[in-house]
Amino acid sequence: STSQGGIARRVEAAGGCVKVLDLFSGIGGFSLGLERAGMHTVAFCEIDPFCRRVLAKHWPGVTIYEDIRALDGRTVAADVICGGFPCQPFSTAGKQRGKDDHRHLWPEMRRVIAEVRPTWVIGENVTGIIRMELDTVLSDLEALGYACRTFIVPAAAVDAPHIRARVWVLARDTNENSKSVSTINAKASWVSGDMANANSEQMGRIAKSWQECNQWRVEPDMGRVANGVPRRVDRLRALGNAVVPQIPEMIGRAIMEAA
Repeated sequence: STSQGGIARRVEAAGGCVKVLDLFSGIGGFSLGLERAGMHTVAFCEIDPFCRRVLAKHWPGVTIYEDIRALDGRTVAADVICGGFPCQPFSTAGKQRGKDDHRHLWPEMRRVIAEVRPTWVIGENVTGIIRMELDTVLSDLEALGYACRTFIVPAAAVDAPHIRARVWVLARDTNENSKSVSTINAKASWVSGDMANANSEQMGRIAKSWQECNQWRVEPDMGRVANGVPRRVDRLRALGNAVVPQIPEMIGRAIMEAA
């Protein structure tokens, strides 16, 4: 299969004009999907040293900021900001302390969005955010002048061997002359469980489009209980925190079509 670095180099060589700032980047799942949709990552922001090494390997030469709290968005030009801001404050696997959790970093992501003013924002988090923080996230984006839509898309929707339902937030700057965010709803309805909103002709077209672009593995072939794998703990943690790239790819293709 083609490496992430190869994708980044081809997009850059092609003069990709849709620039992405990837926050809370992990091992680059967001950028891998968005670059397969034709976008180009101009910078990452990731605090974990192991993940930064992975990003530097596959995206050589791309700036990697280490801490979003020190990132000045006024120094970055981007059309899209994406990020799965930390889920620990909202996850049912934790104490769900919300704003009282020191890992509550949505306010920092909001600040960077306000400073950069991208046309599009893509956010991702666990479903626990719905009752704890989603209203705040949407209100913050709307106060900045973005129109928002939300979807619940599980990893299983793109044939990953687990459910892993996640909330996806898509926002567009209402000052930009582009098609409505509702364009994305038609593209995502078939995987968000809201299939009643799409007729059979739309479903057929979307499914055919997905089949054409989905010619790569959903999950890496790495056993969860493998012994003797170098940096196994770091790799498993990084995989566990990563998004399934096919979902941002689908969103990215819809953005490219709607832009």
